Amino acid sequence: MADKAPRTTGWRGAVAAIKREARFYRLLATHPRTPRLARWLVAGAIGYALMPFDLIPDFIPVLGHLDDLLIVPAMLWLAFRLIPRDVVAECRANAAEKSG
Repeated sequence: MADKAPRTTGWRGAVAAIKREARFYRLLATHPRTPRLARWLVAGAIGYALMPFDLIPDFIPVLGHLDDLLIVPAMLWLAFRLIPRDVVAECRANAAEKSG
């Protein structure tokens, strides 16, 4: 455990993690070696997560929140299957480097 970087806890740590992940997805979507379909999937997943309305309204019990829990991860999973692993590792390292 001594080799891990110290984690910031609380709100600041959460905000820093969100910023780092947003930077990672932006780098991933703009990387020249990312396939076009994977770019669309990453952009679609982020857009769907930030969209002010849903395909299935949230006031419908269970199904309203289930679509958010299934659609976004499924799109990101498929995108990561299409993107070469070295591109993902490079973008992850660049996002971590720029955040701290």
